[in-house]
Formats: sequence, structure tokens, C-alpha cells
Amino acid sequence: MAISKITPPVGSIMGNSYGITICEEVHDDLYAKTLVFDYMGVKAVFIALDMISIPHMIMMETRKLITQRTGIPVTNIIMTATHTHAGPQMNPLFLNVVGGIPKQKSEEYIRNLPEMITRSVLIAEERLQSARVSVGTIKETTISFNRRFLMKDGSFRMNPGRLNPDIVRSVGPVDPDVSVVYFESQDSKPLAIMVNFALHPAIVGGSKISADFPGTLSELLVKVKGEEVVTVFTNGTSGNINHIDVIRQDQLEGYKESIRIGTILAANVMKVFSSLHPIEISSLQVRTEAVELPVPVVQPNEYEWAKNVMKQYGRSKSLPFIDVVRAWRIIDLFELKGGENIRHESTTTVPLVNGGDALKSEVQVIVLGNELALVGFPGDAFVELGLTIKQNSPFPFTIVNEQSGNGTISYVPNRKAILEGGYEGESARFAPGGGEILVDAVIRILIDLFPYQ
Repeated sequence: MAISKITPPVGSIMGNSYGITICEEVHDDLYAKTLVFDYMGVKAVFIALDMISIPHMIMMETRKLITQRTGIPVTNIIMTATHTHAGPQMNPLFLNVVGGIPKQKSEEYIRNLPEMITRSVLIAEERLQSARVSVGTIKETTISFNRRFLMKDGSFRMNPGRLNPDIVRSVGPVDPDVSVVYFESQDSKPLAIMVNFALHPAIVGGSKISADFPGTLSELLVKVKGEEVVTVFTNGTSGNINHIDVIRQDQLEGYKESIRIGTILAANVMKVFSSLHPIEISSLQVRTEAVELPVPVVQPNEYEWAKNVMKQYGRSKSLPFIDVVRAWRIIDLFELKGGENIRHESTTTVPLVNGGDALKSEVQVIVLGNELALVGFPGDAFVELGLTIKQNSPFPFTIVNEQSGNGTISYVPNRKAILEGGYEGESARFAPGGGEILVDAVIRILIDLFPYQ
């Protein structure tokens, strides 16, 4: 296990998916947190990054660098983003909107990022030791809420406002599982704690870099378990899950709310320690599988419209935000001539297949023994998809980690939500059913890897 700082510099560009804020201060640092597994010559790497998502280019360059330095196969590396909204902006579209010195600082940071991440893997590999593994789950139902609602006019809206009288009902579930994997040395010394929970880290905002509530969680567990322990937070499928309780008029905001939620999660982790279940590590299996997601073909005139919209972003107060959402999606789906390097000048999204009618995504699985499966699932995925994987997995403990695969693909709604519309449906890069294609691929892998008698 290892931890490596990946905080972007003050003066660079930060924010949420569409963020163009200049970083004025670092509230708390961002990290790459790495676990390296080695069993009978099979090695695998699991890395959690305090970022909103992982650009395809960064994913590919980092995997390649790790393989060059360690010999661990590219297919045995899972990288996942915590999805903090107060981290670095890395999309060239939005870097270009700001330009100048902030853009230069961001581009230099992006160039150095693969090396920073790889450093954590090298340290983790040096620290390899025999470990005992325990797992456990506890329910937490007070801090996460499905943010999509059916309205009286028949529309579906994200976060329609507190006590909005036009709300009919929420249209989806939450995943209440706080899943914990605890790694300790043979003499019971704490090594690492993996914590998984499905909740958007989109609570803090403004111009200060922050890991959001996963940072608080980590700080508190270190106080209890010691400075050497590495807390690896990973996000469950939380594309339609956030912290806003619309039936409450009053709720803490910003850093206060982030600290409250991180504290509640830390308390849950401490509660589950008394009931952790030791598992036997009798094998290590890893699988990465390519998955093609059908997309609508974009016409040249649509692409020209989208480019014009993005030129106005940040400059025109009359520009509808939904136009920006649609323009970014169109640019991501237009097949440019000239290969991936040309594509990466305007997008961080995974590549298109030849012909442009599908995105080249991935799903991944690391299985420890006969009981624990760690799933790498792409995008800002809807909670229904993660729940389906858990419910259909043959492994007793299955942890689904979103923002994984081979890089950014934006929102991953289920078929129902794309057809309903709304922000997440407008953002989805693929045709209805793409999320279910990814789920089917994961479940098939889990069934293939399970040691049925």
C-alpha cells in the first residue's frame, strides 16, 4: 500500500465537470492511494485517485508507465476516481476557455500526473508483505439521496429544490452499503482500509482544492488506526445519488456538510470493525474486458454547431447550460480524422471504433480468493446498475467502483433514465441500453471467475 500526493498547483484550473475556476488555495491535498496484490506470481494494482474522473489519455499513459517500471500487465491495473468535484480540470475544451497562465499550469500538471501516480505504485510494490484480509458491510441510510424526481408536469428533474410542491416522488433507490476491506500484517498491524460508498463527492465548491468528504474520512481513520494506515475511498455507483435531502429546509452546506458526512462514514467504518469477516486468499484472478457501446452518429453540421457553442462558454451570459451539455456530448462523439492524438486535443473521453458508431469502453474485475470481488466500472454510473451487479454476483462480497475502466465516458444511466430525459440522460454518450451492456459484461466475468463446485 502507498499514498502519493497529486495536488494540482495554485493558479491552475479546477472545478466540476464543466469547471473553469482558478484555484486560489489548497484546502486539503489530493492523493493517489495504491494497493498492490501479489499471489503465486500473479500481480494486480488497484489505485484510487482524488479526481472527478480519469481522462483516457492519462489512463493509457499511466498504465503503460506502470507496466514498464514493474512488469505488471496493463490488464491487471484498475484505476478509479473518487469523483471529487473540487479537483483539477483536465478537459482541453474547458482549459481553452480560460487560457493563459492557468491553462499552462494545468497542462504541465497533466503531463506530470502519470509519473506522480506511478510513484505510488513503486512505493507500494516495495512495501509488499504478507497480509490478512477481512471484509464487512454496514448500512447507512441518512446521508445519501436519489436526486432524480418525477414532477407533476410529467418531466424528470435532478435536484428540483427543497420542499418543491411540484415533486411527485423520487424515481430511484440508493445503495446504503458502506463496504469495508481491511488489510493488516500477520502481527495485526493496520496496513490499509478500503471503504466504498455510493455518494457524489460534490459537496464543497468554490476555488479551493479538496478531496471532499473522502478526505475527512481518511483523516479520521488515521487518527484511530495510526499514521501508517492508507485509507482507500472508492465511490460506488452514484451517478444519480447525492447528499441533498429535498424534504428538509435546513441542511449544512460546503465544508461543514462534507465534514459531517465524512465523520458519519468514519463512524460506520469503526462500527463494522467489530464484525469483520476474515477471508482466505487462496487465489488472485484479474480480468479486463473491452466493451463497445453503440452511439448515435454525429453529423458534421452538428459538430460545427457544438464547436461554436463551446467558443461562447464562459463568455456569453445568455448561453443556455443545456446547450453546453449537448455540445460537449456531440464533440465527444464526432469521429475526427487523424487518430487519438488529434481526438485528445478536444476530449478526454474514450475512443470511438472505426466508423464512429460505438465507444470503446472497458469493465474490470479483481478477485481475491473465493469471497471478494473488486469491480472496475466506467463512468458516473447510476446506482441501479451497481445494485444489479451486487445482486447477481456469485461472490459473497462484491464491491463496485465507478469511474474506472479505460477512462472517462461521462454519465452511465440505466435505459429507463435515458428515455426519461433530464440532465444525466442528455449527458450520456451512448444509446439507451449501454449501461446494461456494461452490467451484463461484469456479471458474466464474475460468473466465469467464481469457483463453482
